[in-house]
Amino acid sequence: MDIVLTDRGPVRGLVTADHRAYLGIPYAAPPVGELRWRAPRPAAAWTEPLDATRPGPMCAQTGDHLGAGSLSEDCLYLNVTAPREGAGLPVMVWLHGGSFKDGAGHLYDARRLAVQGRVVVVTVNYRLGALGFLAHPALDPESADCGLLDQQEALRWVRRNAAAFGGDPGNVTLFGESSGGVAAGAHLVMPGSAGLFHRAILQSAPVTAPWAPSLALGNNPRPRAQAEREGEALVERLGLADLGRLREVPVEELLRAAADPAQPGFGPVAGGGALPVDPAAAVRAGDFHPVPVLFGINRHEQRMHVWGLEMAVHGGPIPAGHYADAVRAAFGGDADAVLAEYPADAYASPGQALATALTDAQYARHALDTGAALSRRTAAYAYEFADAAAPWFAAFPKPYDMGAYHAADLPYLFDVGYNEPLDEGQRRLAEYMIGRWAAFARDGDPGWPAFTAPEPYVHALAPDATGPVDFAGEHRYAFWAALKVSAPAGV
Repeated sequence: MDIVLTDRGPVRGLVTADHRAYLGIPYAAPPVGELRWRAPRPAAAWTEPLDATRPGPMCAQTGDHLGAGSLSEDCLYLNVTAPREGAGLPVMVWLHGGSFKDGAGHLYDARRLAVQGRVVVVTVNYRLGALGFLAHPALDPESADCGLLDQQEALRWVRRNAAAFGGDPGNVTLFGESSGGVAAGAHLVMPGSAGLFHRAILQSAPVTAPWAPSLALGNNPRPRAQAEREGEALVERLGLADLGRLREVPVEELLRAAADPAQPGFGPVAGGGALPVDPAAAVRAGDFHPVPVLFGINRHEQRMHVWGLEMAVHGGPIPAGHYADAVRAAFGGDADAVLAEYPADAYASPGQALATALTDAQYARHALDTGAALSRRTAAYAYEFADAAAPWFAAFPKPYDMGAYHAADLPYLFDVGYNEPLDEGQRRLAEYMIGRWAAFARDGDPGWPAFTAPEPYVHALAPDATGPVDFAGEHRYAFWAALKVSAPAGV
């Protein structure tokens, strides 16, 4: 059927031979005018069928990562993709990445995941950047985490409406990648998220890391005092003497001021009503919603980020003579130990040496710590996406061997449209991953041994092999644990 009755009104979607899709469904009122920087409010009801055949606008963003920006604040929409037939199916709610500044739910076409996995997939827009995460003493505390509150409201919508689309509201998996995974980790400790989801998948976002996995963001979630200082800096940059005008500033001016190189990035804020505690500290202390968690990283996470650094600083690969300087910039007082452990001549290039050290320090070390912390209270399952020939972006040539770079796993779960096509072996891996993600959503078990501190099992995902991997040895966990590096200084 192409018309589904939601709690706010009927929606008309698209029906094909194997799936149904309903795009651009409002899950909250447009956060405009007096609702800017306030928690989401209920969407208005309607009586005639809503055209749900096209996605809603993306939330306001510059388009730095995507090449297409948006000036829309009327953006709190979600998309539902479901098998053509079925009832009581697991529901998977996707939080997109993009450094909390870019992205939209509809950019992740979930047809393969829904049909092959026999799940209902919901992809969500949420407020980004300064509109989603502005802390300021003159604003209500909720303003600092509007983006997370939007996601929470979308989960409430799912609880009320999943059954109408063939889903089971009592079996919801929250999953996300990069900053979307950071957000999913935050929901593990947010009081208002308790009971809204029953499993979680964290992709490239180890929750116990005292940083967000994005060089563009720095520390994140941010302490409230720091976030308010950064919010005051933005207001000063806008030249506002009268804070009463803050909600009247044109969105393009906000985006321009927030994009100033001197302005730190915006993301979740710990220390308020929505997110009262730092997720990393809370999970380490065992204070989180004890739902089963599937978590993992990509084997070469930082290769793409380091490539961006190389182009920005050197206009090409890091010269051999500058490797030590790059390591010192990243690791400060620990640089000598890192240089001895990761000598440039042991790698194909200085850039790959730096990327390996950053991957091991920022992702792998904390992935193992995440597993140990989670497994003390709940079932935890670990993976490593390890396709060394993962498809690159079709629009421009691959500069050199990127391996399993950050976000390389996404085309295996979604049709994202920007990547080179998967080859036959990669298509088999995609089917395997969809099967494992769906199995976890169905019953909390992806089909491999659970991770425990005594037995830290990590499951490799590659076209030529799926099975256990010596993750701690591969990523030199003992070195980083002994060094006690909490987070690199940034590169």
